[in-house]
Amino acid sequence: MVSQDLIEILRCPNCVQEKEGLLDFYKETWFICQDCGRKYPVKDDIPVMLIDEGDKWIDIDVEDLPVPPTDK
Repeated sequence: MVSQDLIEILRCPNCVQEKEGLLDFYKETWFICQDCGRKYPVKDDIPVMLIDEGDKWIDIDVEDLPVPPTDK
């Protein structure tokens, strides 16, 4: 489980330099950027906050995200 403190401080690595990069925590398995729509999976309770990982899921609708996340 991802700690509440971590959930509150994480930001989208792609957007944080120019925007807020705020993230929505979806089904305790995904962080979704409110600015760019990149989606970052949580694997083994560790958020994978790499821009390349977020890019893989950017075109997938939120309702179509696999829970738990899979490799793409």
